[in-house]
Amino acid sequence: MSVARRRRLIRRQRSSVGLALVAAISFLAGMTDAIGLMAVGEFVSFMSGNTTRAAVALAESDVERAILLLTGLVAFVLGNTCGVVVAARSRPSGVLLCVTALLAASALVPEPREVRFLLLIFAMGTINAAVEQIEGLPIGLTYVTGALSRFGRGLGRFILGVRDRKWLVQIVPWTGMLAGAIAGASLQRNAAGAAVWAPFIVAALVTAASILIPRRWSVRFLQR
Repeated sequence: MSVARRRRLIRRQRSSVGLALVAAISFLAGMTDAIGLMAVGEFVSFMSGNTTRAAVALAESDVERAILLLTGLVAFVLGNTCGVVVAARSRPSGVLLCVTALLAASALVPEPREVRFLLLIFAMGTINAAVEQIEGLPIGLTYVTGALSRFGRGLGRFILGVRDRKWLVQIVPWTGMLAGAIAGASLQRNAAGAAVWAPFIVAALVTAASILIPRRWSVRFLQR
């Protein structure tokens, strides 16, 4: 086997593993957001929605809700910050381990709901640093507006004759989030008491799987 062919094979394997990890993390994000929305009443990963809700709350003079939502936005930013710092010192599995601990804490502290809300948001912010790119392509984990936008633009360029199909990978996080949200909503609807532990269990499984990814591969999933 030639060196060039071996490199292509390794790149393909690394991309497949990375996309599987993206799908799993997006599934976790969708599940957590659906459970959080139904249990707490607010989004825990969809910060565009929370920004609009905060603005509406201010317009309606609902100061308490506005403060909670704005605090959530700060928690999301700080979560991302924490995730990047952890990722710089450990593999993505280290980031996922932190997220798992945060999700466990949110399940153990059911009241007041504001505390759970902020813990979930911080966890969803942190998890974004686990995978930032796949072979140079930017990837979003807890939000899919960007992914759908990149998918649509790629489709437009394909229609115009550009045959680069890398944009197809952007459907992976959207599919994962949709599947996770369906699973989370179903769990919350049918087993509300146990549903709070579902994100923790999924996060623990994803973390365990991520530890098996070779370091020389996992570090390439981070922004450099």
